Amino acid sequence: MDAHVWPLYGLRITTPRLELRLPDLQALEELAAVAAAGVHDEARMPFTVPWTAASPRERARATFQHVLGTLAEWHPHRWKLSLAVLTGGRVIGRQDLSADDFPVTREAQTGSWLGLAHHGRGFGTEMRAAVLHLAFAGLGAHSVTSAAMTDNPASLRVSEKLGYAPDGLTVTAVQGRSRTLRRLRLDRAAWTAHRTVPVEVHGLDTCRDLFGR
Repeated sequence: MDAHVWPLYGLRITTPRLELRLPDLQALEELAAVAAAGVHDEARMPFTVPWTAASPRERARATFQHVLGTLAEWHPHRWKLSLAVLTGGRVIGRQDLSADDFPVTREAQTGSWLGLAHHGRGFGTEMRAAVLHLAFAGLGAHSVTSAAMTDNPASLRVSEKLGYAPDGLTVTAVQGRSRTLRRLRLDRAAWTAHRTVPVEVHGLDTCRDLFGR
C-alpha cells in the first residue's frame, strides 16, 4: 500500500519479538486466516460483540471487512487503528487502539486478539505494551482504558502486569446472557512505573494529523 496516499501504512511499532503495522491486503488475508483458525476456546465468549460465534469462513470475512471499515470510517476525531501483529514475519493476531475526540480527552482504548496457536507465550502483554507506547509516548495520551470479562483471567493478568487499575464493572448482554465486564484504566504515571518492554515507533510524524495531533 502507498503510504503517500494513506500515511498510516508507513507506521511501524516494534518490540523485541513483534512488529505491529496496518495490514496491506496480503497481511489482511493472513489475519483473516488466523481468525478462521480460531482465537479462543469455543466454550467461552470473551467479546461483547460475539463475532467469533460463526463459521471459520464467516470469521475470516468479518476480520477482513472490519479492518477495511476502520479505514473507510477514519476521522481525526474518531478513529480505530487496527494493527496486524507479526512475529518472524508471520501474522499472529490483531491489536487495536481507538479514541473519540482524542485531541480533547487525551484518552484511548485498547482491544486485541491472538490466534489460538499463539496463546500462552507472552505476546498479549508485548503487543499491548507496543500500542501503549504509541498512545503515551507518541500521541501524548493522559490515560488508556481496557475491559475484559470477569471470567477472562488471561486478559486481566495482562492489564495487571502493565499497571492498569480497576475502574468499575459493567453488565452487558452477550448472546442472550448477562455478562460482567471489569473496566480498567491506566494513567501516564502508572504506565511509566510499569514499563518493561522496549518499544520503538517508526513513521509517526507523517501521520500525526490523522490522530488529531
